[in-house]
Amino acid sequence: MPTHSHPDPGHEPEQHEVDASAGYERSDASVTGIAVFLVSLLIFVGVIGLLCYGIGAWFNARMNREDGPNSKWTKTVDVRQLGNMPSSPELQNKIAEITQTFPTPRLLTDDGDQDVADMHAREDLLLSNYSWIDQSKGTVRIPIEQAMQLIAQRGLPTAPAVNPQAPMTGDTRPTVTVPLTSGFARTSYEQEQADQEAFKQRQGEK
Repeated sequence: MPTHSHPDPGHEPEQHEVDASAGYERSDASVTGIAVFLVSLLIFVGVIGLLCYGIGAWFNARMNREDGPNSKWTKTVDVRQLGNMPSSPELQNKIAEITQTFPTPRLLTDDGDQDVADMHAREDLLLSNYSWIDQSKGTVRIPIEQAMQLIAQRGLPTAPAVNPQAPMTGDTRPTVTVPLTSGFARTSYEQEQADQEAFKQRQGEK
């Protein structure tokens, strides 16, 4: 039958007192542990280096087997010896001419801000000036400000009244809300360009 030993209430366990009067740890670090760590680290670095060298040699041998050994046509050239090539305006103009002859769609030469600004400039040209819609029929496109004034004076043409059908059970009549904006807004690039133009005009007036 197992027996359990009960601690003697009159006997207290032995406690080791710690002398903290010095204010620091008096025991030294284990020199053996440090030496084992350094040796293990050196062995690990050596094994990894040999492994990387072996993988590189295997890759080089495979490429030589598939592509053949290096020749004068496949010799690696150190481009750092060439230095920085000077920019040639003639070469840049030639490249610009060549890129304009590429078939569309072409890659953008900037981030697209200038293209959007050009599109808005074409739209402003159509909206702010007179232009022919169909010269044979005599239809003309008028500026949008004048068109708004004519609409304000004459009003919009009204469509003939339609007898609305009664909504079915559970249906509601749709409501159309007026948009908060006209849907057109200048980009930040165009706003910056306009601010720069206004600043130049103010400087010129001074």
